[in-house]
Amino acid sequence: MSWLGPYQILLKLLLVGLAILSLSRLGLAIWQWDRVTSAVNLPLFFIQGVRADLIMLGMLIAPLALLMPLLVNKYTWRFWQKLVWVWGTFIVILVVFMETATPAFIMQYDLRPNRLFVEYLQYPKEVFSTLWEGFRVPLILGVSLTIIAGILFSTMLKKWLSQYRLDWPVWKLWLTWPLLVLLLVVMIRSTMAHRPANPAIFAITSDAMVNSLIINSSWSVYFAIYNMQHEAEAGEVYGSLTDDEIMAEMDQNYPWLNADPDAPFPTLNKRESSITRDKPLNLVIILEESMGATFVKSLGGEHAVTPELEKLKDKGWWFEQLYATGTRSVRGIEATISGFLPTPARSVVKLSLSQQNFFTIADLLNHKGYFTEFIYGGESHFDNMASFFIGNGFESVIDQDNYQNPVFKGSWGVSDEDLLNKAHNRISEMHQKGQPYFSLVFTSSNHSPYEFPDGRIDLEGSEKQTDLNAVKYADYALGEFFDKAMQSDYWQNTLFLVIADHDLNVYGDALVPIERFQIPGLILGADIKPKRIKTVASQIDMAPTLLSLMGISAETPMIGRDLSRPEEHQSTGRALMQFADYFALMQGEKVTILRPQKQALEGHYSPDTRQLEILGPAEEEDAHEALAHVLLPSWLYRQQRYDMPLGHPAYR
Repeated sequence: MSWLGPYQILLKLLLVGLAILSLSRLGLAIWQWDRVTSAVNLPLFFIQGVRADLIMLGMLIAPLALLMPLLVNKYTWRFWQKLVWVWGTFIVILVVFMETATPAFIMQYDLRPNRLFVEYLQYPKEVFSTLWEGFRVPLILGVSLTIIAGILFSTMLKKWLSQYRLDWPVWKLWLTWPLLVLLLVVMIRSTMAHRPANPAIFAITSDAMVNSLIINSSWSVYFAIYNMQHEAEAGEVYGSLTDDEIMAEMDQNYPWLNADPDAPFPTLNKRESSITRDKPLNLVIILEESMGATFVKSLGGEHAVTPELEKLKDKGWWFEQLYATGTRSVRGIEATISGFLPTPARSVVKLSLSQQNFFTIADLLNHKGYFTEFIYGGESHFDNMASFFIGNGFESVIDQDNYQNPVFKGSWGVSDEDLLNKAHNRISEMHQKGQPYFSLVFTSSNHSPYEFPDGRIDLEGSEKQTDLNAVKYADYALGEFFDKAMQSDYWQNTLFLVIADHDLNVYGDALVPIERFQIPGLILGADIKPKRIKTVASQIDMAPTLLSLMGISAETPMIGRDLSRPEEHQSTGRALMQFADYFALMQGEKVTILRPQKQALEGHYSPDTRQLEILGPAEEEDAHEALAHVLLPSWLYRQQRYDMPLGHPAYR
């Protein structure tokens, strides 16, 4: 390589990086052989993978390349060599670390590391506990391989640099350097199109996990960080519509809106409750961590580990086709208590513009005289929950510091028993005072590393700390709570919603694994009579339905359907789902899927087989309708126009 002069060391760095990333991709492909080979042509898989690797390595090598004219001379030669040694070692450590972290992340999320990898770095205690208890071997292997690779490459790079001579005159470097810059630009852009390449370009199969394998984890995380800086406009990755076009679609789909794009709160609408009550009911929402339909036999799940929920379903309104809006807890929170639609951005629970003056049913009920409280067994600062809740209508937050002598305490806080006992005591206390109340109770026992007290359940299998046993324990605690609640004085004037935030592992070989978005939902308590709701429903429909059953007529910005009305729960219904970079609008069995910078697709989902079949490009009208649904929440968030006049600073 001597003819390359000072550029030879950059080429060696590039080749080493390509070798590491290609070997990692090969190993991942062998591990996921059936899914990879059934989804994509192997030569195309690896060729596109090298293309993605060149993008990331081009960005990593660029700082050295840009400094060459200043540092490659006889005065700064030693400094240049040290810089190459430090930066080159960093590149290899970064790439190896991200690739060794990939298998464990795929096992948990069925995708390469993405924005969640970055978001959870804020919570080292919880993340390390989860990794140590649930992924100890991958963690130790990954850290060990990263250290070994760093030491070996550092030694090898130091040897290369010792043989590296300054044998080019400065004029020759300056003459050829623009060609290097041009080459790097071509590598990083990877396309002659108007926009540079991004991970969406490499989504060439109908399997989201295989698409993620084509790229590399360093680039996947880098692009997630980049998008997080621009997430106010995140919905626009699918296309754009004018404000009037968005509102026209909303009016057509939700006739109760009469939406006005120029109004302070464009989706503000007043709906009368379907039930008239002398005194509105109290409300308790029990949000079950990761208790998806996968674990509920009557919903087609593979595992029957929720016998208590199965018994309870015959005592209230049971939703047979209820779907989560996303794959994370905060997404379930925003949909259930705010009725807010999902977007490709982070949940509004975490975003800065929604920490105050953002609608929640807690804020509405607070203004109607209710005491509003969030009850959690872990640390309420996790996922920014406490800040969002206190800023938007919750008067009280109870977390793990508020439990005296809990029965059990694990990595994620106290057990579901402790949590629901606390909820029972708080509800009883408010009832005795005659105080109207709303409680959001969020469980956590069904969370890796799946810790719970002994002696409560008959274990599934020989190992205790598994997802099946954690769900079974969470179900046990739920049954214990309702045994007490049904015997309590507060039962007759309290409405309960039991609902999951999302399924545990949302994965599958479909572009959007819809079967993994299905969750149980049950409304019971007070005078609620048993009923089966068969229509397709979303978490965003829960709050409007609950308010109506409580006997509360209200003006809110929520667009969700009131399923207490016969015309609504007898319709085909619709659900909205955000999965990684894909957005799905399901209406009955028809599914429209939006993809970043690509044509929308039409699919058919069968609830009987729980399979999604992609039929081809979506009709323009359907794509337009789905696009309006994903652009609306981004626009409302950016404009800070998802609230109600009641209590808003501008209307005080």
